[in-house]
Amino acid sequence: MKINELTLFTTNLIQQRHFYTKVLELPLIVSDEEKFTVKIGVSSLTFIASENTNPAHFAINISSYKIKEALQWILKRTNILWCEGEQIADFSNWNAAALYFYDSAKNIVEFIARKDLDIVNTHPFSASDLLNISEIGIVSNDNEAIYEQLNAMRSIPIYDGNLDRFCALGNEEGLFILVNNTKKKWFPTQEEALVADFYIKGDYNFAFLNGEIITEKE
Repeated sequence: MKINELTLFTTNLIQQRHFYTKVLELPLIVSDEEKFTVKIGVSSLTFIASENTNPAHFAINISSYKIKEALQWILKRTNILWCEGEQIADFSNWNAAALYFYDSAKNIVEFIARKDLDIVNTHPFSASDLLNISEIGIVSNDNEAIYEQLNAMRSIPIYDGNLDRFCALGNEEGLFILVNNTKKKWFPTQEEALVADFYIKGDYNFAFLNGEIITEKE
C-alpha cells in the first residue's frame, strides 16, 4: 500500500516548519502562511495551520539495515522516546526495528527499518534514507467499522493484530494502524491515543475528520 501524500494539522506552523526542514533536513516543497509541504522520499508531508489539533502518530520507512545509524543521527538533533527501557524497539515479528521521537507539536514520529524490504545502501545515514511515509494511526472506538470502510474502498489485508484493540492493515510499504482508544494507548509513550485529523492520498484517498472517514463522493 502506498501513501503518497499525508496532511496533518498544527497550531504552530513556524515551529513545525523549522523542525522538519532544519532538524530533519527535509526538502521544502511549498510554504506560505497557511501551510507547508516537505518531501519524505517518494511521499510528501503537509502541515496546515489550525487553531485546535490532537497529536498524530505516523511512521517513516528508512533503509532496511540502518536503524543504529538512524539512532545516532536523530540523537544529534532531538531526544528519542524510550521503548520499554530501550532506545530501539525490536519488532522481530515484523522483521523490523524502530525508534521514536516527538516533533515540535508532540506528534509521535517513528523511523522503522524493515528488513523484508531489503533496501540496502552504504552511504552515511542522512535524510535521504527516509524513504516514504509508511504508517498513519487511525484512532476510534470501533476498529471494525473503520476496517469495513477502508476495505469497501479497496480490499486491504490485515497485516497484524485484530479488530478489537490494535490492527495493522496493509503491507510493509504502507499501513493503517487502527487503535481502539478505549483499550490501547500509544506505543511507546503510553499516552492516551486521541483522534487526530488527517488527509491521505495514494492507494487510498480520503479525509479522516472528527473521527469519521470522508471520501470525495461524500
